[in-house]
Amino acid sequence: MKRLLTSALLALAAAVAATGPALAETWPAKPVTLLVPFPPGGSSDWIARLLGTKLQEKLGGSFVVDNRGGAGGTIGTAAVKRAAPDGYTLLVTSLGPLVIGPHLLKNIGYDPTRDLDYISVAVQAPNVLVVPAASPLKSMADVLAHEKAKPGQMSFASSGNGSSDHITAELFWQQTGTSGLHIPYKGGGPVMTDLLGNQVDASFMNINAALPQVKAGKLRALAITSARRSPVMPDVPTTDELGIPGLQVYSWQAVAAPKGLPADIKARLHAAIVAALNAPDVKPKLIEQGFEIVANTPEQFTAFQAAEFARWKKVITDRKITAD
Repeated sequence: MKRLLTSALLALAAAVAATGPALAETWPAKPVTLLVPFPPGGSSDWIARLLGTKLQEKLGGSFVVDNRGGAGGTIGTAAVKRAAPDGYTLLVTSLGPLVIGPHLLKNIGYDPTRDLDYISVAVQAPNVLVVPAASPLKSMADVLAHEKAKPGQMSFASSGNGSSDHITAELFWQQTGTSGLHIPYKGGGPVMTDLLGNQVDASFMNINAALPQVKAGKLRALAITSARRSPVMPDVPTTDELGIPGLQVYSWQAVAAPKGLPADIKARLHAAIVAALNAPDVKPKLIEQGFEIVANTPEQFTAFQAAEFARWKKVITDRKITAD
């Protein structure tokens, strides 16, 4: 009897050990949900749909985008945290829910430093300081002179409290010893409307949102928050060039999963994402819109998230930024 029991236990252990590889071999055997924690139409949604199409080509099965907006992306992110770590629920998000929202909101339902497996930062894009074409401010020097002459009066629009454009403005004021007037909106659309209508003075807008209006001559780009000049805006100087160190800011879109994703699935998924982003029918399209392809490893993304988490915590604490 003891021998039979031992044999049964060994067989059970072998079956359990084989579950991971077996799951990876059959994955995806059913539709994979790409959960985007924002409404349709934004950069994260666009990247998710682009990746979904290419991942279907490379991995088989089907990849379906599910938009679950709310609370700066934290509601959808919490839903991913609660999902089974079996490769059938993935998160496609921007930096907000992973490195900014956790410092601004209470009881978000997840800890981004512990509850997710990070797969890859897909793309990043810098912010651009833009003013209406009719603005008398022609350069960063004009902006700094104006802010120093009239502290707290120059209005900077953002897509919401705690958004990338808001945090960039706060960091800009911190690094230059100036102050302005932050005006939060509910999304990037209203920001663009009021900028084009000369209702606000400026915004640190994501480059892919600003690019069409800059090309059309309706907005003027004064500075870019990247390490190097962008090939789509080669005449716009970086903030480093303009003597403002520490203002390198990128918005980014990335893919993550519930903690505990099987290693084989993670490896297959990462390889497919890298191949998709570098595909000849994808890469030029991304670059044309001002995106930079990152496609880093899970280990690099994990370290990057930790560094960004600490960086934005300090800015939010030092500037006493709130979600209200």
